[in-house]
Amino acid sequence: MELFLKLLLAHLVGDFFLQSNRGVQSKENRKIKSPYLYFHCLLHVILAMLATFDLNFWPYALLIGLSHYLIDLAKLYFQQKRWQVEALIIDQLLHLLVIVGVVTVHSGYEHISSLKDLYHPQQLLLYCCLLLLTKPCSILIKTAISKWSPHEETPSNNSLQNAGKWIGYLERLLIFIFVIIGKFEAIGFLLAAKSIFRFGDLKQGDDRRLTEYVLIGTLLSFGIAIVIGLLYYKGQHSELP
Repeated sequence: MELFLKLLLAHLVGDFFLQSNRGVQSKENRKIKSPYLYFHCLLHVILAMLATFDLNFWPYALLIGLSHYLIDLAKLYFQQKRWQVEALIIDQLLHLLVIVGVVTVHSGYEHISSLKDLYHPQQLLLYCCLLLLTKPCSILIKTAISKWSPHEETPSNNSLQNAGKWIGYLERLLIFIFVIIGKFEAIGFLLAAKSIFRFGDLKQGDDRRLTEYVLIGTLLSFGIAIVIGLLYYKGQHSELP
């Protein structure tokens, strides 16, 4: 675990704190011809060596640098503007998998059994809850209230693309966190904050159907998140096999 945290720290410093906007633009524009791409990967090799402070670690540091080069290069050529968030997540997950692999090999497979904890029933329950709170819940809520839709769903010039979807994801995940840590008052604060921001739109719209439509969707979203949070809390404190 100590080695993993050291390498993770080196990765975070190299990828997020020592990478300038100018360097990112250079990579995106020139791709494989960008000198910054090679400098960036060399920097990760150096940071891995500094993090471990072990000269014998150099083959693993080179492996981290090489994998970083291949992953970043693939991202540069295959990512599209509309999938930037997904590309970033996949990119970081691949880097983390490389770090896990390096730690496993370097430790002589001693810690490979610890990876089984990722598939413990309580962990699997957490994964299921988190996934349910995103797209499945959005589809369920959208389907449930579609018959009351006050207008055709057309993109608004004053609305960010997919903003409503991501707001729903974030609010349900926040509620889930508040429930499992026992901070129910924070849920009330979140509901009040959302109501304040929504009040202007609903007042200007002066449409009772729109107000009721938004209210039903909000209460459904909050209710589902609270129920899933309570179910997870109960499962976490019970004896799962």
